[in-house]
Amino acid sequence: MDRVAKLASQKAVVIFSKSSCGMCHAIKRLFYEQGVGPAIYELDEDARGKEIEWALMRLGCNPAVPAVFVGGKFVGSANTVMTLHLNGSLKKMLRDAGALWL
Repeated sequence: MDRVAKLASQKAVVIFSKSSCGMCHAIKRLFYEQGVGPAIYELDEDARGKEIEWALMRLGCNPAVPAVFVGGKFVGSANTVMTLHLNGSLKKMLRDAGALWL
């Protein structure tokens, strides 16, 4: 859990992902299209990926990926992020975290 918190606070937007996950790809693309360069941790390419995955599940992320953190705070998985994007809240969160300038 400490490792997740440390990684999540290293950049304005952090995404825990798996390289073979379609929803992870869609969420990463959403952020790129917003002009955000998130830190991305591919759990299937990390030697300690399984323990990070368990920590994310303990946070309430089920499935464990994609897991999005903005400003060091857990936002949620794909459904939550898409809902925030569609209702306009995501852009404000990104601005407040310093990930967007406009």
